[in-house]
Amino acid sequence: MTHQYTELRRELETLTTEAFRPELAEIDRMPTLEIARIMNGEDATVPAAVAGQLPAIAAAIDGIAERMARGGRLVYAGAGTAGRLGVLDASECPPTFNTTPGREVVGLIAGGPDAMVTSIEGAEDSKELAADDLSALRLTAADAVVGVSASGRTPYAVGAVEYARRAGALTIGLSCNAGSQLAAAADHGIEVVVGPELVSGSTRLKSGTAQKLVLNMLSTITMIRLGKTFGNLMVDVRASNEKLRARSRRIVALATGAGDAAIEEALTATDGEVKPAILTLLARVDAATAARLLTESQGHLRTAIDTAAGTA
Repeated sequence: MTHQYTELRRELETLTTEAFRPELAEIDRMPTLEIARIMNGEDATVPAAVAGQLPAIAAAIDGIAERMARGGRLVYAGAGTAGRLGVLDASECPPTFNTTPGREVVGLIAGGPDAMVTSIEGAEDSKELAADDLSALRLTAADAVVGVSASGRTPYAVGAVEYARRAGALTIGLSCNAGSQLAAAADHGIEVVVGPELVSGSTRLKSGTAQKLVLNMLSTITMIRLGKTFGNLMVDVRASNEKLRARSRRIVALATGAGDAAIEEALTATDGEVKPAILTLLARVDAATAARLLTESQGHLRTAIDTAAGTA
């Protein structure tokens, strides 16, 4: 065994996420229902671990929102499961919050798109690959980069954060081990320590669940801060199918209490856009005025409503 692999093995043995659990050494002999109960019990511990990191998560969100309000991007970078979760979160933002695909929230995975479904050997071990991927995005100081790695040592994630920090971007390191290289390299370290996995080394389990919960917070609460919701209503929804068109009408109804005919008229006038439709109904302005008020308020519907009320 080479020195390199001996050192890596020793490093892995220090990580909580890689720890072996002797009490589960014969789990394969257990009844399926018992295994399911154990696994469910393990998963139930994850939200509490996330709760312990809420101050760090909130600080990261405020930093991300401040940059995105100035036109910056939110970029996730990771390998394997961590990278896939980042790509997933980024891909869900356009239909949910009407962001521009690939331009506001971006997911990078070591090895590129093929790595979403196929293991790309060696890609996660390259800091240089992360730097190349971020360079291709023309990263600037206005952007925010989240390196995601269960171990907190994955070179691709660490390299992404290091490159981003040199570029002046805001950096966040999300891992599932305390004292991680990733957190140390970032402006904001978020370390959700979920403990050893049910299946040793399979960090797509509790670690993956923890990462998904935190990524949900980072993107969703950032979008709330950016005015992408009205209360808890998803007013920047992009109605790209029948279900979303029905949802759009329901959201306008919940926000305004208007009847079906008025809702249809408002959505027709605003080309199906929910936020200006709500504004036309609540502020009693036409579609052109609604569009102008929303532009002036940087898309914040509450601000636009207050402005309309002040000029009425």
